[in-house]
Amino acid sequence: MDYPERIVCLTDETTETLYLLGQQARIVGISGYTVRPAQARQEKPKVSAFTSAKIDKILALEPDLVLGFSNLQAEIAAELIRNGIAVHVFNQRSVNGILQMIGLLGAMVGVPEKAATLVAQYRQQLETTRLRSLSFARRPKVYFEEWDEPMISGIRWVSELIGIAGGEDCFAELATEHSAKQRIIADPQEVVRRAPDIIIGSWCGKKFRPDHLAARPGWDSIPAVQQQRVYEIKSCDILQPGPAALSDGLAQICQIINDWQQDCA
Repeated sequence: MDYPERIVCLTDETTETLYLLGQQARIVGISGYTVRPAQARQEKPKVSAFTSAKIDKILALEPDLVLGFSNLQAEIAAELIRNGIAVHVFNQRSVNGILQMIGLLGAMVGVPEKAATLVAQYRQQLETTRLRSLSFARRPKVYFEEWDEPMISGIRWVSELIGIAGGEDCFAELATEHSAKQRIIADPQEVVRRAPDIIIGSWCGKKFRPDHLAARPGWDSIPAVQQQRVYEIKSCDILQPGPAALSDGLAQICQIINDWQQDCA
């Protein structure tokens, strides 16, 4: 069977996955927002942003497969398809979806065994973390803020990772919504009412400002603000639905919650 040899990755997570699978030689173009792995930025041409792409540059690379993510890249995908390019758009929004993406991508490039091994490693790590969190006497309430104006709560895989690490997502009922617009918190006082013990900010590539967050009216009464438990996790570590979230993202959430557990013991 012939597998794609010239792949363009329009988002970070497929680039990182292909590198982890030892298939980076197949990549001929990447997103300009790619940061993982760092060497990809040095080795590969940048041909897209997130919701826009340089179609002419992509076509010039003569890819036999372009990989995208979500409805937000639907217009890019459609334009490439009209130009005769094979496109696969992933749409993973959960931890299990991320694992399925890794497995499917491995099969698409002819290394299903390597992908299965990588998925098994992540599953074991996730289960070990989940079982350890069962011993916690209390689970802290965690507010994850993906954007500040308007305030947007965490997407599903983030909410799930918070739960696996031993916390409770304050806005778990919003996490399953696919659109960021559906996760907007219209009333900032609702966060005050839910009284999170921990606040994690990841403003989707913009510098997180804990001082701005703490200065919101009434937020000085929130336990997380009073106890200075307001943290940042870089968006490249947690908001890409790929290996980074399952490794570095989860590790940082675990550290934050473990510190809270030790201080509250």
